[in-house]
Amino acid sequence: MDTSRQGRVRQAFDDFFAPREPRSDSWVLDLFERTARTVPAYRDLLRANGIEPDAVTTFEDFRRLPLLDKASYHERYPLPQLCRDGRLENCDMIAVSSGSSGRPTIWPRGVEDELHVARRFEQVLVDGFHADERTTLAVVCFPLGTWVGGLFTQACVRHLAAKGCPITVVAPGNNKAEILRVLPELAPHFEQVVLLGYPPFVKDVVDTGLAGGVDWAAHRIKLVLAGEVFSEQWRDLVARRAGIANPVTDIASLYGTADSGVLGNETARSASIRRFFAERPERAREVFGDSRLPTLVQYDPASRFFEVHDGTLVFTADGGIPLVRYRIADEGGILGHDELLAYCAEHGFTPEPGPDLPFVFLFGRSLFTVSFFGANVYPENVTVGLEQPGVSDSVTGKFVIESVEDAERDRSLRITVETAPGATADAAGIAEAIKVQLLRLNSEYAHYVPAERQLPEVVLRPHGDPDYFPVGVKHRYTRRA
Repeated sequence: MDTSRQGRVRQAFDDFFAPREPRSDSWVLDLFERTARTVPAYRDLLRANGIEPDAVTTFEDFRRLPLLDKASYHERYPLPQLCRDGRLENCDMIAVSSGSSGRPTIWPRGVEDELHVARRFEQVLVDGFHADERTTLAVVCFPLGTWVGGLFTQACVRHLAAKGCPITVVAPGNNKAEILRVLPELAPHFEQVVLLGYPPFVKDVVDTGLAGGVDWAAHRIKLVLAGEVFSEQWRDLVARRAGIANPVTDIASLYGTADSGVLGNETARSASIRRFFAERPERAREVFGDSRLPTLVQYDPASRFFEVHDGTLVFTADGGIPLVRYRIADEGGILGHDELLAYCAEHGFTPEPGPDLPFVFLFGRSLFTVSFFGANVYPENVTVGLEQPGVSDSVTGKFVIESVEDAERDRSLRITVETAPGATADAAGIAEAIKVQLLRLNSEYAHYVPAERQLPEVVLRPHGDPDYFPVGVKHRYTRRA
């Protein structure tokens, strides 16, 4: 029996139940000191780099510490050596990454980590959806099992219920039939229903429910989404189908990772700013360095410390495996709260009310692109084409991009699209809609790709096609030869 752990867990619950208070920036240096002292792998890494922990006393010192990543840190040491005191058994839960890069990774964590991340769910469900005042049914639609999404989300939302919010959780996971079976039975007993899941799957649930006669509007639906970037056209489309009157306040995206749980979340303020940039690609390029529309969330600097290195995000966070200057593969950046609001004011826009927290934006990972005639083709660009009127009703929103070579060694851009159940889609019309949006949003595509090659080849596949759109696994939007 580890009585010291009892004390840590009790303190974590006390902190969670207490009113939220500002936290000194010195927590970052404190976390470094504790990690260097108690985590064998990190202590060895510092020694190998000739770093004396006692010499790291300022943020300037901190920023000179080596960057960590999966290859140089997580995969280099035995799993227990990455945990405090070299003891894996100090963690009570194991999560496995979804394997977006092709190889799953093990991430141990404890209830203390859940309570820390539950603050982000609190900001969405309580501050955004008023779940402290309205009886709320939370339907966890993320996959259940070793993956980080489902069980971790369920735990965090239940902690909010334990805090006193009138929230009841049901967790059918990514079983669409079970979701649509239990929801009509339970929803009438609550003032609102929150669906939490992976964006294309939640859309599939909404569409299937509509076809089956579900009156989504009667249930006052809210959505909490994570796992990929989606467009504002997608937000509007799903809001309309789910009977959501205000997509800015009632749909929130989380920036979540298997590595460290939730790093940030959308607020009404960040979502309204994102919509401002969605209509102005030239302004988006000024602020984000790219005309693509990134996910834009706010984060709590008392919980997560962000940096940017060579255009990718670096964060520091405590957890079952404490991570100090951990370089995740997400392309993005950080923006000060006052800085971004001043830019909006300069261009005549006033965002929705929201917390005075800094912003982090991310485009996703560079491995999710295909190069075609030297132009990077991004899934975000294709997505907008599939969400155009006359197209969106016949497709699910899932697709796969490939650069393929024919017998003459000529390349073409092939986009394999999943059709909606029972729908008849027009491949030529879809190809034209995608081309229009590629030319509008992707200046590389417009200037690098010869005019005669700009129209993509669209291949239609049925819903749930096992080769391209297998059910129950995380979808990948690109394939390489």
